[in-house]
Amino acid sequence: MIMIIMGLASLFIVHVSGENSLSFDHQKLSTDGHYHDQMQNMKAFKHSLLTRRQLVTPTISSSPAPAPQAMNQPPASRPHVYEVTSYGADPTGKLDSTEALLKAITDAFNGPSEGFLMKGIANLGGAYINLQGGNYRISKPLRLPAAGVGNLMISGGTLTASDDFPTDGYLIDLSASSSSSSSSYNYEYITIKDLMLDCRYRGGGISVINSLRTSIDNCYIAHFNTEGILVQDGHETYIRNSFLGQHITAGGDPGERNFSGTAINLMGNDNAVTDVVIFSAAIGVMISGQANTLSGVHCYNKATGFGGTGIYLKLPSLTQTRIVNCYLDYSGIVAEDPVQLTISSSFFLGDAYILFKSVKGLAKGINIVDNMFSGSNKGIEIVQLDQSKGPFKQIDQVVVDRNNVNGMNLKATVAKGSVQGNGTSWSIDFSPVLLFPNLIDHVQYSVSSSGTLFPSHALRNVSENRVVIESDVAVPASVFVTVNQGVSS
Repeated sequence: MIMIIMGLASLFIVHVSGENSLSFDHQKLSTDGHYHDQMQNMKAFKHSLLTRRQLVTPTISSSPAPAPQAMNQPPASRPHVYEVTSYGADPTGKLDSTEALLKAITDAFNGPSEGFLMKGIANLGGAYINLQGGNYRISKPLRLPAAGVGNLMISGGTLTASDDFPTDGYLIDLSASSSSSSSSYNYEYITIKDLMLDCRYRGGGISVINSLRTSIDNCYIAHFNTEGILVQDGHETYIRNSFLGQHITAGGDPGERNFSGTAINLMGNDNAVTDVVIFSAAIGVMISGQANTLSGVHCYNKATGFGGTGIYLKLPSLTQTRIVNCYLDYSGIVAEDPVQLTISSSFFLGDAYILFKSVKGLAKGINIVDNMFSGSNKGIEIVQLDQSKGPFKQIDQVVVDRNNVNGMNLKATVAKGSVQGNGTSWSIDFSPVLLFPNLIDHVQYSVSSSGTLFPSHALRNVSENRVVIESDVAVPASVFVTVNQGVSS
């Protein structure tokens, strides 16, 4: 279109030049004739071309005008963003904003929906409760009116508990007070992100009860008195890129002995905690559900020497937990009767260690491999046993191996040793290294003799984790032995 217009313009200019082929001097003298009129016509035509070009081809930096139909959309078809200040919430935190926030949540809950996620879970289409970067004081938990919705997000601000907030409540409470839904879950695909929650020692931060596919992302939860995050029943709650601490500190806090509460309590299945820092609490992560995964978690919540625990696995005989690439900083791991537990590629600093606690004496399907331990040369063992309630008696497929240690005592279920001598008996004591007392399932050995005799030899004893090899005649020999505790006979 532009090329056609420019072509017409060039034809017009040529035509004007052809009709006015007078000399320059003659043209100057003809200002009262046709020359002046023709010049005015050319200017007008040029202006019209520029105007058309601007209409046809807007500049790159200009924004196209909104489509008329978008500006006149009915309310039901507009984006479902609920800005809490429009409900009267006070972003300064001076006034109580509880009712305003609950009204925004109720409107989002009752907003347009299309179709379902799980059966009985209405799809709210990504409804967004926008806290608009404000700090809102609340006096009771923020709860959805009932069960049965999904695809909803709460984001973008700070929630602070008031002085009269209930001490057993949670600032954001995804538990259903009532349910008319046919779903077996309360909610699905609820996203809580980009929030700071200040519990002010009045209860907890977030509770997720019997919900499916919940996401807690980029949250900072502080001053909880009970739990920072509670996940109960349901499954697939993902906690990512977040920071939790009862007291705001960067370590070395003079009040560390008095830290209490639990930062994350997983009482459900199939959840994941990824890239999370827990900087103060009595227990960093408590797990009593199956098939949970922890990755990139840094626990320096309360030192083991002060009675703290980084990660506590409280699901005897059905642990099914993977702890990978985590950082246990002066705070270790406790597992009750662990079954199917993997701890690998993690770093234990400050004499932090792993403790197996016997409840019914079961340890099965355990891999403690490829970790780093760093201590203060106090003789602390990297893996320990608590058999105060009875010894471990059912031990199968337990591998503690390939860990590197600095300033702590190595413990393993696989060990190698050698001894040299001239005689009929060779003995190697593996008790300083082997994890379980008086347990060797398998032994492999070889005898290398430099003498002229070919003795008969045999494994004679493995009691108290001591291996004894004997021969029928005295010979100078080197004996090499490998033992394994982790596989049942």
